[in-house]
Amino acid sequence: MMRSMMLTNRCFRAVTPVMSRSGRKIGGVNEIQKMLFRQRPLSTDAAAVEEQERESMPYDVLIVGGGPAGLAASIKLKQLSIAQEKELSVCVIEKGSEIGSHILSGNVFEPRALEELFPDMAPNNDWTKVFKEEQDSHATPVKQDEFLVLSETSSYTIPNILLPPQLNNHGNFIISLGQLCRWLGQKAEDMGVEIYPGFAASEVLFNEDDNGVRGIATRDVGIGKDGKPKSTFERGMELHARQTLFAEGARGSCSELLINKFDLRAGKAPQTYGLGIKEVWEVPEEIHQPGLVQHTLGWPLQSSWNDKLFGGTFLYHQEPNLVLVGLVV
Repeated sequence: MMRSMMLTNRCFRAVTPVMSRSGRKIGGVNEIQKMLFRQRPLSTDAAAVEEQERESMPYDVLIVGGGPAGLAASIKLKQLSIAQEKELSVCVIEKGSEIGSHILSGNVFEPRALEELFPDMAPNNDWTKVFKEEQDSHATPVKQDEFLVLSETSSYTIPNILLPPQLNNHGNFIISLGQLCRWLGQKAEDMGVEIYPGFAASEVLFNEDDNGVRGIATRDVGIGKDGKPKSTFERGMELHARQTLFAEGARGSCSELLINKFDLRAGKAPQTYGLGIKEVWEVPEEIHQPGLVQHTLGWPLQSSWNDKLFGGTFLYHQEPNLVLVGLVV
């Protein structure tokens, strides 16, 4: 189970015992509360609140975001530190209440990076068996690709030979990405990575010269609608690190701040964003086609090739009898 901490009534509650940086097990609400926060007299004055010192915790590497990239990075760092017999403290914080809760479940997955991360699981796709055993979730091999152009009354199938190589899914798998993240999270914790779901990074901390990142701060809690602290107020916490990795996704708030501050988009093409909805359907086995990957363009979003609005749908048939269906605009 992920180590999970939640802030309730001015204290941290630990779902499971955690280990201190010295390796000592810490197992009670009071001990964790003492380690993470020292209670201070509350003030209803916003200016006084801002001046309250935040507690801090140091790490070698801090990773913001518990998605596939952040978790894979934490595992790789631990693998390298073990191979070189060097102690390395790695922490992952995730804004979701649990690892995987903010991941759109269901996708066509290329396993190359995962096989490089766990080479012992690469032969014969052994990772799929371990994934099924430990997460009770199927990794269904793609057996058939279809790409259709839709009109309001009919459809036309584009031959696979005319499709770009990115749409060739031979050797890929239909999986639940949320379940994959939960699995990676367990692997990371087994290697000694500290994972804290339910913590959002609200502020990037810079060094004294303002030209480098020294960590993040979590959000203050107990703020009223009027912006003033309530009786349940708690100051956020600072997490310091020698290296901070931002793995927030395509539109992370901290990442956007850093991109603007250091002008990282200079000379780059602008991002394109899509809005989508997705559902998971359970269908009768007689109409289920395990391994079918189907994409569409056209109706109901487009009537001609030069429409400003564009997008399409997808249908992924995952074992045992699930269909992952979505529309992206």
